[in-house]
Amino acid sequence: MLKRVFAAPDPGRTRLRFAARAVLGIGLAVLVCGLAGHSLVGAVTGGLAALLALFTVTDATVRGQAVTTALLPAVGLPVLTAAAVLHDHPVARDLTFLAVVGTGVYARRWGPRGHSLGVFAFMTFFVAQFLHATTDRLPELYAAVLLSVAAAATVRFGLWCYERRLPAAAVPAPPGGTGLARITTRQAVQATAGAGFALVVGHLVSGDRWYWAVGATWWVFVNTTSRGETLVRGFRRVLGTVIGIGLGLLIAVPLDGAVVPTVVLAAASVFGIFYTAAVSYTWMMLSVTLLAELLYGLLGVLTPGLLAVRLAETGVGALGAALAVLLVLPVTTHAVTDAWIQRALRCVHACTAEAAARLAGTEGADPAPRVAELEQLLGRVRLSVAPLVHPLNPMYGRKRRARRVLALLDDCAREIRGLVAVAADPEASHDARLAAACWRVEAAVEALTGGGAVPAHAERPHAVEPALVHLHGLERALAELAAPLRAPSRSPLVGA
Repeated sequence: MLKRVFAAPDPGRTRLRFAARAVLGIGLAVLVCGLAGHSLVGAVTGGLAALLALFTVTDATVRGQAVTTALLPAVGLPVLTAAAVLHDHPVARDLTFLAVVGTGVYARRWGPRGHSLGVFAFMTFFVAQFLHATTDRLPELYAAVLLSVAAAATVRFGLWCYERRLPAAAVPAPPGGTGLARITTRQAVQATAGAGFALVVGHLVSGDRWYWAVGATWWVFVNTTSRGETLVRGFRRVLGTVIGIGLGLLIAVPLDGAVVPTVVLAAASVFGIFYTAAVSYTWMMLSVTLLAELLYGLLGVLTPGLLAVRLAETGVGALGAALAVLLVLPVTTHAVTDAWIQRALRCVHACTAEAAARLAGTEGADPAPRVAELEQLLGRVRLSVAPLVHPLNPMYGRKRRARRVLALLDDCAREIRGLVAVAADPEASHDARLAAACWRVEAAVEALTGGGAVPAHAERPHAVEPALVHLHGLERALAELAAPLRAPSRSPLVGA
């Protein structure tokens, strides 16, 4: 697991910069709240608001990110108000919380901006429960949210806007549809049902920390689409929480809220959340759990008993999510995986075409944004196929084929990155062989995505030109993909 996190590819050191910038932005937000005279509760609220502003906003352009960031308080402050006003009205509060869950998930149909605003709305209500926010605290909490989002924006768009130099990749939207065929609609119903179960059972486990169960259900649904993805994510959430609680017993409990070491470790936890999010949900949850424990230590309420309650509530939330995806409008892994793979293959063709145009000297041709999109899509494919390659999956034939598909898609991505690197060289030239190879790549992608016969790969004369070497490797990988993708009922992408 360590190797997966620290040896994972990090093109352009994007994950490293993402994490380092988060520590800077959240640190600045907390500092600003402190200078404004806010209490510890206000500073914690501000820090969490900045974390969400930096973590959830994923629009494809810097301008789009700025607009979404500006809209966060417009969504969060009304939700915060409702949570505080309903603090002493449990039934109305709980029903409102479930409405926020369903609306937040449904908002994903509007792409990255809807996703970001939905997450911010949910987490604002959650944080209000976490800090027992009441109406008398609202002015301070309003100020903390506004100041912290502004501080995070200052870092993201002013002090450290690395997206200006590196094209930002949009988070791909789930496959479409209409009515209950639309995945976001089905997920909204599932999430509300799962959260309802978690809320009721969570209250039975703890009358004070019931919202942890609802939070666990919510986060299991974030960035998942099929029932298989959700079940695997629930397992990883529980595993990360267990490991994080173990670390908390060794680190956070003995610290007992000592300010300096707690702040240092909280910064390390924030770095861990952002650095590992793209490659390991287990490690991200470990970091989230440790951060929560450190915050509870600062608030003076951290005990081993509280950690036991957190574990129990996390288990309840994961169970609620599992029951919902299995029993309420289930979405099969096969349908979702097929859609993501087709989008990834089309992106492979688009990357190849842009690189070829760049080699031909076409003005304005730039494959870099397409490569960034491909990386995002391959991440979605890995997430979708995760249930099939999970160690606990007993269907070894499907597991083997799924791993073969992932390996060949990774080969495609590697050849694309090499081709783009060659195209960036102003001395690179274009000839008829490159055009022919690009045409063959296009034909292979069309066959794989359209159901036609994939041309058999023919060995080409040994190429010396780097661009041709990468194109021939890409042709080979696409030809070999036909077998695992076209296998009948035993295919790893069928029946999960």
